Amino acid sequence: MTDSSDPKAAGNGGTVTVRGSASGLTQEVSVGRHRFAVDEPVAVGGTDTGPTPYDLLLAALGSCTSMTISMYARRRALPLKDVVVRLRHSKIHAEDCANCETKEGMLDRIDREIELIGDLNAEQRAKLLEIANKCPVRRTLGSEIDIRSQLVPQ
Repeated sequence: MTDSSDPKAAGNGGTVTVRGSASGLTQEVSVGRHRFAVDEPVAVGGTDTGPTPYDLLLAALGSCTSMTISMYARRRALPLKDVVVRLRHSKIHAEDCANCETKEGMLDRIDREIELIGDLNAEQRAKLLEIANKCPVRRTLGSEIDIRSQLVPQ
């Protein structure tokens, strides 16, 4: 699991580059030596040539969750064979969230199901769930995030 504060975390000095034409929604993403497309479904104006931005957000959380659990289980020599993480993103009414600070409007909700495959007892399973909530991406998504935007001079 890489830490986003590590300058090499994104594989090329910490920079992810996204480029898209103003004529469509398809985006070309470069992360170090990796290249892939991000798009939207045809139903919302895209061409469906890649996952959506929210798909990538969920993939980041799911990947981090699985990696964090697996690393912990290996260090503790737990009998974990596989981890499967299923995620869904939705919008909910704030009033329907008993544990949320915001009480008006809509909130983002991510439902994360974690399947632990292996001969684990109840105590080990509970500990791995606790560890899942400590994955760096989960911590980032649950904290205050300061996103700074600036225009690059031409």
